[in-house]
Amino acid sequence: MKAPGRAAVTASLSRRAALGGLLTVPAAIALPRPTRAQGAWPDRPVRIIVPFTPGGSTDIIARALAAELQAAFGQPFVVENRGGAGGTIGTEVAAHATPDGYTLLLGHIGTLAVNPSLYPNLTFDTVESFAPVTLAAVVPNVMVVNPKKVPVSSIGELIALAKQKPRALSYGSGGNGSAAHIAMAAFNLATGAEMEHVPYRGTGPMMNDLISGTIDLTFTGGPPALPPVRAGLLRALGVSSLHRLAGAPEIPTVAEQGVPGFEANQWYGLLAPAGTPRPVIERLNEASARALSSETLRKRLETEGAEASPGTPEAFRDFIIAERKRWAEVVRRAGLRLD
Repeated sequence: MKAPGRAAVTASLSRRAALGGLLTVPAAIALPRPTRAQGAWPDRPVRIIVPFTPGGSTDIIARALAAELQAAFGQPFVVENRGGAGGTIGTEVAAHATPDGYTLLLGHIGTLAVNPSLYPNLTFDTVESFAPVTLAAVVPNVMVVNPKKVPVSSIGELIALAKQKPRALSYGSGGNGSAAHIAMAAFNLATGAEMEHVPYRGTGPMMNDLISGTIDLTFTGGPPALPPVRAGLLRALGVSSLHRLAGAPEIPTVAEQGVPGFEANQWYGLLAPAGTPRPVIERLNEASARALSSETLRKRLETEGAEASPGTPEAFRDFIIAERKRWAEVVRRAGLRLD
């Protein structure tokens, strides 16, 4: 049975108050307390679900944004990692959560735009099941190799090696359908290279194996890729955007290294379950836009290889729809499967 709306509850309480003068109510029986006004949101902690393990770009960006929202609203914004199945588990939890503004999702290209083409039996729709808040950041992927295992210094050298030894090089990702997986699929299509995919249950474990030499390379976001590059543990070959990173201008783009027009960026955005009150969405959008436009967070994201990209809820919804169409074609052409 559908729960009564706020107006019905208020009317019911009013009728009880009116009857108070006609009926004797025992003192031991307490009348229901009126619910708090919607404007009181948030009056308790808010969780932001990250559908991946800690250590990846999604987790890093979620925690940076959570800290800003906590300062703006005076309530804890707690990141909850719910990894597994290419991000579908955590995304499903968020999709089916109570739409009261206390559960949010930090979604990204894989969970929102790619997975609908890879998982035919999802119990949610990445457009209809969510109320978009804002696009948060665009993160160009960085092609990084273990220099002890892959003796190349440029994208051109990598392509030549991959063609000389088809499927001999292994690349890792945070899972089937993850941003790194889809970026490498696009790269292989654009260059004719063939490399072996090794999926992990999250970007963090994958990066550990890349640094140790278990796998050869990855094409993942700047936040997890750049720190080990700066520490001398990995070598960066190129970035997937059409322009160089503001925080790492020394790394050339893939496009300027013989793959004209190549672009395969990650992106991240904040969403709530469909049906979340519009005033809550608007407050979250305004606070997120202020945070992402601040010099402090913008500079922090640039250092991590990310670019703050706030916008309206409507623009983010249209963006998700367009990206779903674009990456569905890549999935089809590359013949990507979950096995």
